[in-house]
Amino acid sequence: MRAAAINLRALPEQRDLIDRAASLLGKNRSDFMLEAACERAQAVLLDQVFFRLDADQFQRFTALLDAPPSANPGLERLMAVKAPWDANPA
Repeated sequence: MRAAAINLRALPEQRDLIDRAASLLGKNRSDFMLEAACERAQAVLLDQVFFRLDADQFQRFTALLDAPPSANPGLERLMAVKAPWDANPA
């Protein structure tokens, strides 16, 4: 059982459209709407590319970006492995 209620008002045409789409996926209206809203919310959050930094934070941030990468033996080993689709058949 879900813990919180979310109530929406929609035009009849909107409700019907949602119901048709939900039906095609074998879902009820609530499950369809919750899934769609969560997918959209995740996309919005992941698309955020603007963030505020004061001058000191910006200087530290750019220093980290400009610093050479540290050695990563595991990544080096991984990158040295030939991909199966690049390997010559025996």
